[in-house]
Amino acid sequence: MAKERLYFYDTTLRDGQQTQGVQFSTAEKKQIAQALDGLGIDYIEGGWPGANPTDSAFFNEVPATRATMTAFGMTKRAGRSAENDDVLAAVMNAGTPAVCLVGKAHDYHVTHALGITLEENLENIRASVAHIVALGREALFDAEHFFDGYKDNPSYALNACRAALEAGARWVVLCDTNGGALPSEVKRIVSAVVNAGVPGEKLGIHTHNDTENAIACSLAAVEAGARQIQGTLNGLGERCGNANLTALIPTLLLKEPYASQFDTGVSLEALTGMTRISRMLDDILNRVPVRQAAYVGASAFAHKAGLHASAILKDPSTYEHIEPGKVGNARVIPMSNQAGQSNLRKRLTDAGLNVEKGDPALVRILERIKAREAEGYSYDTAQASFELLARNELSQLPEFFEVKRYKVTVERRKNKYNRMVSLSEAVVVVKVDGEKRLSVSESLDDTGSDRGPVNALARALSKDLGRYSAQLEDMRLVDFKVRITQGGTEAVTRVIIDSEDSQGHRWSTVGVSPNIIDASFEALLDAIRWKLIHDGRAGQADAV
Repeated sequence: MAKERLYFYDTTLRDGQQTQGVQFSTAEKKQIAQALDGLGIDYIEGGWPGANPTDSAFFNEVPATRATMTAFGMTKRAGRSAENDDVLAAVMNAGTPAVCLVGKAHDYHVTHALGITLEENLENIRASVAHIVALGREALFDAEHFFDGYKDNPSYALNACRAALEAGARWVVLCDTNGGALPSEVKRIVSAVVNAGVPGEKLGIHTHNDTENAIACSLAAVEAGARQIQGTLNGLGERCGNANLTALIPTLLLKEPYASQFDTGVSLEALTGMTRISRMLDDILNRVPVRQAAYVGASAFAHKAGLHASAILKDPSTYEHIEPGKVGNARVIPMSNQAGQSNLRKRLTDAGLNVEKGDPALVRILERIKAREAEGYSYDTAQASFELLARNELSQLPEFFEVKRYKVTVERRKNKYNRMVSLSEAVVVVKVDGEKRLSVSESLDDTGSDRGPVNALARALSKDLGRYSAQLEDMRLVDFKVRITQGGTEAVTRVIIDSEDSQGHRWSTVGVSPNIIDASFEALLDAIRWKLIHDGRAGQADAV
C-alpha cells in the first residue's frame, strides 16, 4: 500500500518569536531557517513582513532553502481591495513563494473583534486568497479560532474554509488558537470537516499547548485526515507554546501506525540531527535545555534505578521506547545513592574505565557515592564529578595541578557616572609541574559588565596553568545552579556547573560547602579536570 505524504510546517521564526522573552536577531533567524531546511521541513514561516524591523530585514536577506519559504500576514481589511491594502502589500512584497494569511473562522470574533458582518469577513478571505493566487504564489489560510468557532457555529466555520479553498488556497489550516481543544474534540471536528467536503490533502492543523495536549491534538487531526502539521522547535510559542516538532516529528517517523502510513520530507538520517537542532535553539536563546524533554532531553534516556540499569545492560528495549541514536541522543546511566553495581559498571564503561564484575573497587565507589550524597552532593546530575570520584578510587585520576590557595573579593562602589556597581577580583595560586603560579582576574567582561565572583575565579584559574592553559581556551561555563540542601545554621550549599567546549562536549560538575564561593570553586575545579582528561578524545560521550 502506497504511503501518503505528510507535510511539516515550521513557525518557530514567527509564532515561536511570540514567546515571552524571545526575540531573534536577523542572523539568528537565518541560522534557524538553515537548520530547519537541513532537517527536511517542508514549509518555513519566516515571519510577518512589515510587522517589525527584524522580520522585514530577514525577508530582505532570506537564505536559499529547499523548503518553501513562507511569509505570514492577515487577510485584507474590510472597505478596501486586496490590491490596495498596505498591510497585505507588505506581506506580498517579501516575494516568498508561499503566503499564509490568518483570518477569522469564529462568528463571534468577526462581529465583536472585527466589527464587520459575517459576509464581509468571507469576502475578505476570498479576495485575499485570490489576490495571492493571481500573483502566482501558493496560498495558505489559517482559520483562526476554528475549533471554538465550529463548536459555536459549524456552518460558518466551514464557510470560512470553503471561501479560502474556492479562491484557490493550497492549504486551509485549522487553528486551535486558544489551545483549549482536547484530542477527542479535534478528531471529531476534523473528521466532520473532511466529511463536509474539505479534502484532507488540503487540510492542516495548528495547535497550542495550553492544556499540554498540543501534540496529542495534532496526532488526532492527522488520524482524522489532516495532512499538514504546523508547530515549532522545542514547543516555542505564545502563552504555553505550540505543538513541539522535536517530539512530533520523531513520533510520526518512528511510531506505528504513522511510520508505515506516511512519507515526510524528513529522512531517518536527518532525524539523527534532531537533538543537535533542539540544543542549538536553546543555545541561541541562552536557555538551559529541558532535561526531561521527550526524545531530545539529556534525561530522555537516563536510567537511574539499579533494576532498570541491570535490564538495560541486557536489552535496552526493556526500558527505552526507541534507540536514542535515532534522534541523535545518548543513553545515560546516572549515579546516585539508588545505584547498584549494574549502573556503576555501565557508567564506568561509558567513561572508558573497565572494571571487572566483583572488583572490590566497585563497593568502595558505591559507598563513597552514598556517603557524599548524604553530605549534600548529587551525582545524579553531575556525571563528570562522578567520573572523577571513580577515577580517584581507582587511582586513575591524574594530578594536573595543585591549588595552594585562592581568594575572592567583592567590591561595591560608585563609577564615574555616580552609579553603584559591583566588581569581583579573584587571586589563585596553583602549583604546576613543580612551579608555583599566581593569577589574578577581574569579573568584568569585554563590555564592562560584571560577570560575578565565580566568573572571576574561572578566569583566574585557567589564566596560567602552564602547559594546560591552551587546552582550556575553548571551555566556557553555560549554566550555574545553586541549591540550599539544609536549613538553619547548618545550611549547606550545592552548586552545579554546566560547561561545554568547541568539540560539542557538555558536562556537569558539583561542589558542596557551607560557603557558596567554595562550593562553586570545587565544581569549577572538577569541570577543568574533566576537560583536561577528555580533551582530544574523539567520540567521547558527554557527561551530562
